[in-house]
Amino acid sequence: MTSTLQPAGTTEAVKRPGRWLALSVLVLAVLLVAVDATVLGLATPYISEDLEPSGTQLLWIGDVYSFVIAGLLVSMGSLGDRIGRKRILLVGATAFGAISVLNAYATTPELMILARALLGVAGATLMPATLALIRNIFHDPRERSLAIGIWGATASAGTAVGPIAGGFLLEHFWWGSVFLINLPVMAVLVLVGIRTLPESRNPHPGPWDLRSVVLSLLGMIGVVYAVKEAASHGFSWPALAVGLLGAAALYGFVRRQLTMPTPLLDMRLFRSRGFSGAVLADLLTVLGMSGLVFFLSQYLQLVQGRRPFEAGLAELPAAVGAVAAGLVAGRAARRFTVRTVVSGGLAAVGLALGALTLLRQSTGYPVLGAVLLVVGVGAGFSFTVTADVILSSVPKDQAGAASAVSETAYELGAALGIAVLGSIVTGVYRGFPSPAGTPAAAHESLGGALEAAHGLPADTAQALLDSARQSFVDGLALASGVGAAVLLTAAAAAWFMLRGQRLGS
Repeated sequence: MTSTLQPAGTTEAVKRPGRWLALSVLVLAVLLVAVDATVLGLATPYISEDLEPSGTQLLWIGDVYSFVIAGLLVSMGSLGDRIGRKRILLVGATAFGAISVLNAYATTPELMILARALLGVAGATLMPATLALIRNIFHDPRERSLAIGIWGATASAGTAVGPIAGGFLLEHFWWGSVFLINLPVMAVLVLVGIRTLPESRNPHPGPWDLRSVVLSLLGMIGVVYAVKEAASHGFSWPALAVGLLGAAALYGFVRRQLTMPTPLLDMRLFRSRGFSGAVLADLLTVLGMSGLVFFLSQYLQLVQGRRPFEAGLAELPAAVGAVAAGLVAGRAARRFTVRTVVSGGLAAVGLALGALTLLRQSTGYPVLGAVLLVVGVGAGFSFTVTADVILSSVPKDQAGAASAVSETAYELGAALGIAVLGSIVTGVYRGFPSPAGTPAAAHESLGGALEAAHGLPADTAQALLDSARQSFVDGLALASGVGAAVLLTAAAAAWFMLRGQRLGS
């Protein structure tokens, strides 16, 4: 097996044999993570009914995975640079499959939150390793752009496969089955990956600094937790204290990286305007979109009364648009400019989210489908090109750390988006006027309202459901408006920060 530790000085090295087969293994890892992220939203109403979490616990179930993965991505990306990206990918995939079983058989909200957190630890090993291996397998810039497009398209396809497969499983089995679909994907990934993936690492890695790992984890979790608590419950001194401790930990992490001879994360990467602009665009994009992604499945099922499988199919246009855009994004960025493609994509997503401020309980599917298609196309163009910019901006030896920064922006944006936009939806929802005798649990979540309605007289139950659904839709429309403002801001920032940035030819 040819090692990618060798200099890429020959045509044979540039056109590595078996590179496309190796890519097929890498995209399985992406599929694993994408499917897991999407099936959770589809299963949320069933988890809510079975485990009876509070509204706050339901948000934790949704975002604790992102909290943990955001805190560990840089550390795991750097660890892969040191011990081998293939090794950490295969170990992480095995752990991801095993912990999926714990998610499937969780019996309490607390156990579910713990299982999601552990899944975040395993998931943190996967995404940086896949992108870093692409950087080391594909040396030709045009081939690398296509490989990244396929990588991104697979992630988008996973967002379609997840709801459809999950919807089928939810209609025939219990909600835990949606997590067990990870197992066959993981098995194929590990068995085929052992034989086809090349090993690559930094030949002069330096030590893996545990103090930096702890500072990164504590800093990310502390800051995001404080934002989440402020968004959910307003200002409080404990949340402020946790946020300040998190900020202090991140400050300590940055200072330590600047003084170490071989840091976990080379902070000089951020001196590149293209690198910083791409990372910022990813963070703001996911932040603005995540509220829609997290609550759309609940809207389709609990408001419009669609079956899980039908709800999964309804979300398909977003994935189709993202796949199509991802496959041609590199070519478009070379023909036009990087900033035109990225900013245009983000503006399209922002306008589509703005259209959802007019959302109603009875909004027809042609409108929803068109909005989802535009969101998918815009996000596909943006994410594919920013990933290419980030990978092209760094030496191969630092590919893992750079990929981890990209994925950290993605996961941090998802965590903040679910926390802030999700809290907007929840805050508007909780204030809905309810008939006398309505249980308090009905105000915690829309799933709780549906459950409470079963024990009420028919007229009272209908009044409760009408009011609860309307409040949920009002909250979702408001969150979509905030998301639209974030996306349009991201488009403007990308236009200025990506000025003059070009992909390799």
